[in-house]
Amino acid sequence: MDLPPEIDGYIKESIDHSVGLPVSSQTLLSKLHASQESQRQLRDQHLFLLSKLKEKDDLIERARCEANMNAQAVKRFVEENQKLAAECESLVEQRVKLERECALYDHDREALMEFGNEADERAQEAQERALELERDLCLLEQELIKYKQQNELVDSSSGSTLDEENLLDSLLATVTTTTDESSTYAFLSANSENEHCEKMLTMWNCLKPSTRRVLCLVAEVKSLENDKENLRVNLHRAEEEVKLLFDENSVLDEENKRLAKRCKGRNHSSSGGKPTGSASVKVVT
Repeated sequence: MDLPPEIDGYIKESIDHSVGLPVSSQTLLSKLHASQESQRQLRDQHLFLLSKLKEKDDLIERARCEANMNAQAVKRFVEENQKLAAECESLVEQRVKLERECALYDHDREALMEFGNEADERAQEAQERALELERDLCLLEQELIKYKQQNELVDSSSGSTLDEENLLDSLLATVTTTTDESSTYAFLSANSENEHCEKMLTMWNCLKPSTRRVLCLVAEVKSLENDKENLRVNLHRAEEEVKLLFDENSVLDEENKRLAKRCKGRNHSSSGGKPTGSASVKVVT
């Protein structure tokens, strides 16, 4: 097999160089050129690798900076998330407190409404009793006027007068089962500025039982009228308190809804639309 002249010459020069024979300058020059070319290629490859290494270093530095920025962002997010979780917990505590206050207001309102109903019933009973006593008093006054007119117009005998007095006493006894003389006397004393009441006080020991029964009825009617007025005032006050509690309950209900909406919005914004483990608070509206 015939080799190309260049290869054949190169082999020959190599053999001569290995055995210590002198090599031609042409061969040495060709080797020098080959060595320089190889060195140039290595230099180019070295520069190329340096540029690649610099690019990788730049990529690593950018990745490191991005990692630091991401770490700071994550830290800020965690801090903000913890802050929102604390605020949500505080809002939940405020909501529970407001719910307890609303429950107390509802209980007080129900109690006041029950008291108002009882006051209405008692006022109605007192009014009915007062009307009944007024009717009885009117009957007694009519009987007394009739008795006086008959006494003035007819000169009856002492026996008939005693009979009329006995009939009046019997009628008063049927109307008034018991006579509280102490309350009657207290009524006259309380109204002593009235001329008639003052005279009745001076004649107290001389008053007939029928007269004392009539005075007892008058005192009871007056007492019932006072009770009726007191019940009316208490009922009006209870209605005002119920209205005030209703207004306060409405304000607390609006505040509760606002806090619940705010807590829900904060929870939604902190989790990015998804529930998180650190700040997931369930709000019941």
